[in-house]
Amino acid sequence: MYKTELLAPAGSFQALKAALDAGADAVYTGGRLFGARAYADNLSGEELTEAVDMVHLAGKKLYLTVNTLLKEQELEESLYEYLLPVYRAGLDGILVQDFGVLDFVRREFPGLPIHASTQMTVTGPEGAKFLETLGVRRLVAARELSLKDLQIIRESTSMELEAFVHGALCYSYSGQCLMSSMIGGRSGNRGRCAQPCRLPWEVWEKGRRLNGKNTGYPLNTKDMCTVELIPEILRAGVMSLKIEGRMKKPGYTAGVVEIYRKYLDEYLHRRAYYDAHPECYRVEEKDKKRLFDLFNRDGFNQSYFLVRNGREMMALKNEKLTEKRRPSVRETGGEAGEKSGSRQYPVQGILELRPGFPARLTAFSGEIRSEIQGSPVQKAQNQPLSRERVKKQMEKTGTSPFFFESLEIRMEDDIFLPVQSLNELRRNGLAALQEKILSPWRRPDPPAGRPGQSPCRRTPEVFGAGELRVLTEQAEQLEGLLDIKEIDGYYLPVSLFREDKMKKEMLEKVEMILKSGRKAFLALPYIVRRDGKNDYLKELEDLAGRGISGILVRNLESFGILRKMNLHRLAILDAGMYTFNNRSLCFWRENGIQGDTAPWELNRRELAKRDNRFSEMILYGRTPMMISGQCLKKNLDRCTGSGSRLTLRDRMGKNFPVQCDCGSCCNIIYNSLPLDLAGEWEEIRGLGFRSYRLNFTVENKREAAETAGKFLAAVKGRGRKTLPADGKEYTKGHFRRGVE
Repeated sequence: MYKTELLAPAGSFQALKAALDAGADAVYTGGRLFGARAYADNLSGEELTEAVDMVHLAGKKLYLTVNTLLKEQELEESLYEYLLPVYRAGLDGILVQDFGVLDFVRREFPGLPIHASTQMTVTGPEGAKFLETLGVRRLVAARELSLKDLQIIRESTSMELEAFVHGALCYSYSGQCLMSSMIGGRSGNRGRCAQPCRLPWEVWEKGRRLNGKNTGYPLNTKDMCTVELIPEILRAGVMSLKIEGRMKKPGYTAGVVEIYRKYLDEYLHRRAYYDAHPECYRVEEKDKKRLFDLFNRDGFNQSYFLVRNGREMMALKNEKLTEKRRPSVRETGGEAGEKSGSRQYPVQGILELRPGFPARLTAFSGEIRSEIQGSPVQKAQNQPLSRERVKKQMEKTGTSPFFFESLEIRMEDDIFLPVQSLNELRRNGLAALQEKILSPWRRPDPPAGRPGQSPCRRTPEVFGAGELRVLTEQAEQLEGLLDIKEIDGYYLPVSLFREDKMKKEMLEKVEMILKSGRKAFLALPYIVRRDGKNDYLKELEDLAGRGISGILVRNLESFGILRKMNLHRLAILDAGMYTFNNRSLCFWRENGIQGDTAPWELNRRELAKRDNRFSEMILYGRTPMMISGQCLKKNLDRCTGSGSRLTLRDRMGKNFPVQCDCGSCCNIIYNSLPLDLAGEWEEIRGLGFRSYRLNFTVENKREAAETAGKFLAAVKGRGRKTLPADGKEYTKGHFRRGVE
């Protein structure tokens, strides 16, 4: 059994103090680098080590967020020096998203607990079990999971389980959103999300608008508030209750922590009774109102713990807090949070002053004691020191983390010691006590020392043209491409194999592709959940036995399933699995995958630093900008279960296609413009990719064939001519601009 933990956000040093004052068991915070809240008032390097000590003196824990994707230079040249001081100080854990970072930390900083961020999009037990084999201590699962999902994960592993219980809720699965990145260049994977989901959008289906004035914010989720579900959350196996809000002010942190502390303690104190009589657990209306007044978006939801999704979770109207509804700082409890000062803890002391001997101070805190000597005590020539003067001077502990709860002074009459010497004795004595208290957390430098350059780096070689492959989301697209013999491989989504009649036709097409000497690949869903349509899993071994060349993996749960079936050597990671740096590439290859796909957010200079020998690059296709557990069709109309196709329209009149994936019960929102890098081929061919891919999503049969022809002209040199300009708009994505 793990000790239950109330985990609070600290977007600033003041918020950290407020969280501790309000009763948090632990805090999570970010430094100036690599955190998912780049615009918070993040702590400097010196403040981070000071924060580690402050938290430990309070008997609490501090976790550092390094939960973004790191570029090659950042990981190899900055990460070690960034982490070394807090590692030495005794940092209690590090949250990571990037598998390159995960591998780096476990190799270079042994003993530092690793927490898998919700940015990893872990949705089931097989993904969790894989992380456990890597030594991950704690999992922050996807926020879209139900209590039953969390319970299954907890029962499948020995990892600690952490879950968000209060605060903002993203519309997209965390780690699977590129909307801010593609629209404005501010990447959520780099901590710079601009939250375009909070803006107004129109939703259309076949010429009919599904939303209006009162539902104009279809991607705007309400904040979560689950204080009433604390017993159920803990019974599901969650040990760390996490409050979101590193961008919020200290008053918010203090107020929310205080209320959750109250009800967590109430439940833990009477756990047996409440488990036997769950109806007796109640949250007072005044406390619910206080949470509401601290901050909310058109009310609260209870996250996904009890529901799969739904309109009641959305702030479709997006009413702003009015002056009438906005409480004063005093009402929210924020005043205490804003004024949280230096924390001081009681200690006991014995001061000995004997002429001819060094002054001696012994300081105690529980079982821990320190003893220090100062300047020699002299016989007084004129004015001797009084006991009152000594006591007053010694109790001036100022900014020290301690104050003397009791101080025994053993001194003779007619003695003298300069006040400066008394001050120095007090400072040195309390500093020695502090170091003794903190010594159990201190770590020596890592045994390997400063690491050299990663062995996982690009190897210069002569590059060929590489294979050209296509991915078709629709059966009619495949029909238009099968006759093009120069296409080397076909990715076929498992959704096309779900219906018995379609399955037979698709198996015949697989056989035809393989007999022609080309390659056939399966493409697994973007999201895999235990309650989704996972019937295709029964057929994976059969399909693998037919000689398919690989399986496109888009999430950690899919990889875990393939690993369990011993099919992981067929795995080709899709772009959303984020092999952002060479260490992540090296990590995945050591874990047996066949290949990967370059992430959407790397530019040409960053791609040139990558080892692309086993990688694929997407040259054409609409970027999946959001994978959401919500459903626009269900929230604004009704669920039909028929895989509806919708259109999101922004304020500029841009149209973003939306696919309702009813097999996985999620929405895939695609970019308004397809990526098209045909004109960049001469530069791309020198990057050394093993293969290239064209992704077809909303294109019809003719459009798919014409686009494939254009790229074959470039990649295969077929006549070295491109098709005439078709008058359509395209984007080059991040190939030239990149992200910060």
